Amino acid sequence: MSPPGRCRVYEQKGEVVTVRLIAGRHGPGGGVGVRLRGGREITGLTGTRIWTVGHENGEVRRACSPDGAGLVAMGCCLATEQELDDALAALERGDTASAMRLSGSYLTVTRTREGVRVAGDRAGVTTVYWLPLKDQVLWATAAAPLAAVTGARADLSLLLGSFMLTGVDVLAGHSLFHGVRRVPPGHVLVLPDHGPVRIVPAREDSPAVSFEEGADRLRAALRAAAGRRARAAGRLSADLSGGIDSSSITCLAAAERPLLAVTYTDAHLAGDDDPRYARRLADTVPGITHQMVNGQGTGGHFAGLEDVQALPRTDTPSFTLGLLAIKDAQFAPVTAHGSTAHLTGRGGDDVLDAVRSHPVDLYLGGRRIEALRRAASYARARRSGVHRTWGELLRAVATSYPQALAALAASLTRPSAAADPRRAAPWEAMRWCSTTAAAPWLTRGGRRALSVLVETRAAQADPYVSPARLHERLGLELMADGHATFDSIARTRWGIPLHAPFLDTAVVDAAFAIEPGERVRPGVYKALARTVFDGLVPGFLLHRSTKTTFASSVYAGLRRNAPTVRGIVAGSALAGAGLLDPHRVLDGLERAVQGVPAPLAGLHALVVTELWLATLDTARHTWWERDEEDVPCP
Repeated sequence: MSPPGRCRVYEQKGEVVTVRLIAGRHGPGGGVGVRLRGGREITGLTGTRIWTVGHENGEVRRACSPDGAGLVAMGCCLATEQELDDALAALERGDTASAMRLSGSYLTVTRTREGVRVAGDRAGVTTVYWLPLKDQVLWATAAAPLAAVTGARADLSLLLGSFMLTGVDVLAGHSLFHGVRRVPPGHVLVLPDHGPVRIVPAREDSPAVSFEEGADRLRAALRAAAGRRARAAGRLSADLSGGIDSSSITCLAAAERPLLAVTYTDAHLAGDDDPRYARRLADTVPGITHQMVNGQGTGGHFAGLEDVQALPRTDTPSFTLGLLAIKDAQFAPVTAHGSTAHLTGRGGDDVLDAVRSHPVDLYLGGRRIEALRRAASYARARRSGVHRTWGELLRAVATSYPQALAALAASLTRPSAAADPRRAAPWEAMRWCSTTAAAPWLTRGGRRALSVLVETRAAQADPYVSPARLHERLGLELMADGHATFDSIARTRWGIPLHAPFLDTAVVDAAFAIEPGERVRPGVYKALARTVFDGLVPGFLLHRSTKTTFASSVYAGLRRNAPTVRGIVAGSALAGAGLLDPHRVLDGLERAVQGVPAPLAGLHALVVTELWLATLDTARHTWWERDEEDVPCP
């Protein structure tokens, strides 16, 4: 098994550049004579070039056969040597998917007689991007290096859509840079030796399984995901929020080796259930050394953003930047502990629960009474109108996804669609797609740009997908991207790799094999978790029915750091491009500063998006160097 790796740092033109990246080049040669700057070449697969930066030796796993077939798994591949050999044998038989189903979260490159296949994980923690150039293809696990090759600029419409739209596959096959393409998670980049490049699903859809069978599979996958990581680590640490997700991962890991568990709290969180459950769990489970971190002196949300150029850089906008001061405090004891791997519960909600639109799927599946009952229960729990919720459910049932997207595109052309400063209502969970609470900030130009984007996605949309399956995929990809950027920041800022076992492909496969509506039991909070972790986690945790919210901490952080946030908003590139009305955004910020309900998620997304745009580095020499073994760099 591969041990957790850290980022490597190298010198480049007087600067210290820290990256963790995999890139490759496929084609007959003569197109682009470049290689990844500072990269170590990975051998073993014929007819293709691969380089890595920031990966230790143990993070590159190979298996090759005499007839030329082979596979390379790079990243956190937790497979045993026997499992790796079995995947190679399956590859030789024509089964190209087995190599992507091993335990862990990693990039897979396989070689067969037909050519090369490149795939990230199902969730999107490792995402593949590619760029066609003459008779070659460059690919990488980050989009910025590929944008540097052609000088591509960021696509502002996609950045805007990422936090103004819900239920829309904003990126689809695109990256955040013009001309740089994205392999959607769960798909494979096929690079044949002869013929056109293709994007294909990584696996065929498997038949749905029962709650019980799926729970057994999920239990085995999670024990492997957490247990193997714990055994491979030198010194181990973990988040212990007190919630079911992080607490369960901590328990699974502590069963393998002692660890440091860290719980963050502040003046607004101290009275909630999370700290109490965290303390009780640490007192109950052997092998846990517990550290409470009080963040009162950190400055809270949005602190530490004054020096933009000193901020860590990521390949996509990272919500972690808005929490940087908080994370600095949280990781101080982790760094002092000398941790070589830090476990989190990220992705737990995505695999242990069902999206809120699952009643629509139940209705479509013929379970109409049950669907209406669940929708009514959801509405009442949020003090919302039952009949309005039923109406949205029935509208979704009567509409295909392409039709819903077309309707949204049309609504965006009307000023009234963005002029109503509404807050998200519970019944909107039943909708296929909509705008977010930040939509009133859009200008006419912004609405027009999003209308064109949504109309384009409508022409490409799957007419047979169901709302819950769509929403769970988009939610999973959003969580995976957030984890990937958090991991990148953790490696560069604190020198610690982060791991999210819930986002492993094998774990997601096991959970999503259960239909969304089957993962839920009315009146039982995270029923699937109760079955999966029975006997592995203290019962009092599994019967917890509360969930902590962080809105008070966010409002407090905005009040404390309002001058910095105002400065970021005032210099907004999206507003400068005519897509957002800066006056409306600032009005929303001032409302939040005063404690009046405001679109907090939109403000957070806008801040980190602007910071990302301000720190982009797409200079060619940052990422690439002349390949002395190939043709001269053009």
